Amino acid sequence: MNLWNETKSIPISRQMIWEAYKKVKANKGSEGVDEVSMDEFDANRSKHLYKLWNRMASGSYFPPPVKEVEISKDDGGIRKLGVPTIADRVGQMAVKDYFEPRFEKLFSEHSYGYRPNKSAHQALTDVRENCWKYDWVIDLDIKGFFDNISHEKLMVAVQRHVPEHWACMYIKRWLEMPVQQKDGNLMERQGKGTPQGGVISPLLANLFLHYTFDKWLELKASGVKYVRYADDAIIHCKSQAQAEWVLSQLHQRMNDCGLELHPEKTKLVYCRDYKRKGKYRTVKFDFLGFSFQPRTTKSKRTGKLFLGFDCAISIKSRKKLADKLEELDIINMSFKSIVGIAQKLNPLIRGWINYYGKFRGHELSKVFYLLWCRLVRWARKRYKRYRYSLNKAYAWLDRVRKQYPYLFYHWQLRYSH
Repeated sequence: MNLWNETKSIPISRQMIWEAYKKVKANKGSEGVDEVSMDEFDANRSKHLYKLWNRMASGSYFPPPVKEVEISKDDGGIRKLGVPTIADRVGQMAVKDYFEPRFEKLFSEHSYGYRPNKSAHQALTDVRENCWKYDWVIDLDIKGFFDNISHEKLMVAVQRHVPEHWACMYIKRWLEMPVQQKDGNLMERQGKGTPQGGVISPLLANLFLHYTFDKWLELKASGVKYVRYADDAIIHCKSQAQAEWVLSQLHQRMNDCGLELHPEKTKLVYCRDYKRKGKYRTVKFDFLGFSFQPRTTKSKRTGKLFLGFDCAISIKSRKKLADKLEELDIINMSFKSIVGIAQKLNPLIRGWINYYGKFRGHELSKVFYLLWCRLVRWARKRYKRYRYSLNKAYAWLDRVRKQYPYLFYHWQLRYSH
């Protein structure tokens, strides 16, 4: 790579491509339309990266189509991702890294999604605290957001902050990439949409919503608070009247920007607790895998119970974890001892606890009870002496837990069941 010539018309250096490649490799991901996997890409890494750098630095790079991949949504629907090739992901990452710092100076402190040094937990903490101060919430859902971003409006925002012609040129090419559908046909983009799955798409989406939503709301309704994570947003209002007014204005704003609020998923929510006792039908909303609703809470000061408004893992998220346990088919795992199962499951369990255990982590015990039951069933199948006695298998697992309290990650944290 030291042999690469840097004298090119566009200031994309070999170092930029190399740093971008390292990030793309760390993110893993599947192959694109060229069917080149990361292992295959690595086998000829110098050749692939040189070719990409040479073309991007001279302005002659044209991205290939993105590959359509379908994944299941929580509501039973299908989300279509557009997966670029590995080389194209590297190219997108290089350009994203180039101008992301200037966008970061621009973006709101209340926007958390896909931003450096910002996290879902920070967004959840913000929403949680706002719910204690504000009586009403607008739970916002933008219908098909990524598929309906106007290229024309987005490029106006891009050009306002990216004067470099070459960067705008590449962003425009990435926006216009066709999608190769599962049957092999190419679907052209009709002046709107950015592929979910693209490296640069979240940054462009944040820029679009910065002007469409964040700045507009701050100017139009300065008395409200909001938290946005990509296209998921929560607006906190003092009164029902204020919430209804903001929502009506927001419908018009989205329409003006070529977007639409989902008529069934967008709703007003009353944050009922021991002080706010109004009778309203909707007192619950979900955000980032957690449910916010009235919950029995113990006072840290007095130890007494009271009705608070707080968050914990949502029913949908619990079902997703239960489905994952079912998919793992623990009962039929062929490990000779329970140690093998623990080694396989612990990275997964650690991830669940690190995310969902942040708020009211004891709610995860319902998931871990399902795991306990599957481990008992595994023992009954693995060991003849427990085959016909559920109680003996249960007692055996309880002994294992007491003897080896660090065997499963959740045991040491007392999430056993």
